[in-house]
Amino acid sequence: MNANHTYYRASSAGAAFPALHGRKDVDVAIIGGGFAGLATALGLQERGAQSIALLEAEQIGFGASGRNGGFVFGGFSLGNASLIQQLGRPRARALYQLTLDAVELIRQRVARYQIACDVNPSGVLLANWFDDDRVLQQVRTFMLQEFEVDWAPISREQSRDWLRSERYFGALHERNAFHFHPLKYAQGLAAVLASAGVAVHENSRVLTIESTSGGHVVKTASGELHCRELVLCCGGYIGRLYPALARAVLPIATYVMTTEPLGERLASAMQTQAAVYDTRFAFDYYRPLADSRLLWGGRISIRDRAPADVARLLYGDLLKVYPQLAGVKVEHAWSGLMSYARHEMPQIGQLPNGIRYAMGFGGHGVGPTTLAGEVLAQAIHEGRPMPDGLSRYGLAPTFGPLGLLAAQLTYWYYELRDWWRQ
Repeated sequence: MNANHTYYRASSAGAAFPALHGRKDVDVAIIGGGFAGLATALGLQERGAQSIALLEAEQIGFGASGRNGGFVFGGFSLGNASLIQQLGRPRARALYQLTLDAVELIRQRVARYQIACDVNPSGVLLANWFDDDRVLQQVRTFMLQEFEVDWAPISREQSRDWLRSERYFGALHERNAFHFHPLKYAQGLAAVLASAGVAVHENSRVLTIESTSGGHVVKTASGELHCRELVLCCGGYIGRLYPALARAVLPIATYVMTTEPLGERLASAMQTQAAVYDTRFAFDYYRPLADSRLLWGGRISIRDRAPADVARLLYGDLLKVYPQLAGVKVEHAWSGLMSYARHEMPQIGQLPNGIRYAMGFGGHGVGPTTLAGEVLAQAIHEGRPMPDGLSRYGLAPTFGPLGLLAAQLTYWYYELRDWWRQ
């Protein structure tokens, strides 16, 4: 097993970008080289903005954007039923539609900029873990009635043709979704930005931020940016950079592994190219890769585990579903930090000193980070207000270590409930 790289990093070279040196004056500075920061920069550039700089402390896609499962589909971390309960049907529908628009925008950008990121258009399956047909029937009816979205039903028989496991009892197929190599996509966006004149800087960790009457000054070890607009998109890796924002998110770890190339053996488990997750709260998520590997993810923890521990845990989860894959080698395993807000919705807004931010995307961020980039680009370049409903979800405090403990206990409770229900 390769303990030094994620599979994504090992399978994508990507261009390198220089660190920031000396002073640079720009209209907009963006801190964070993940999906939210990249989408904000590209949203601005596509609207004609000319003076933009993006700073990344490590490499493009270093955080959750370059480590995730690669699922591209609608919705937020907050459940759809809770979204309607909190906002009412019209506003909830409108926000959900924005995530579907973001999925389509990602698809369009991949095509427009010819980003080679292993797009697989086979959709996403929600597989039923429980021997109860009502589970999927209720989900499908709810999505049709409340959001006018039709997830195609897959019978028990057909689902077991596609997924050769006795663990599943039917599925729903989200056909408009897709999956891809997230790091290649992030690196592709950075290359597009650089070619359009955006100043992209890696290895440029921000040390201090000073707000002045005319804007902001951002300092790194070897340079400084002077900007009129400043956007922070740091997620689970914000650390101590900006305490007012860091106090509003919990850095939660999740785990991912990839097997060795399976060749024809993959077909003994999967007869579909769709990505899969299941109906438990503590669900597995997995997908076939272009080189016949199986990528497998799951679990939520406050512990950022070593690769060997991640591999051991997830290999056990894999065999619970596909015992016929016993003996396959795990070649890459990793963990990564996601930023969760207490209300489970993205936090997109502006502080009193003018600093804008986008964070708190949780485990459902590929679409919503793109949505955030559009919202911020529209606000900065066009002066447009926040979409109705999003402003409700502000910077609720997470209470540091106590919040992390509460999150872990909540996960264990729902994991136990899944077990009891089964």
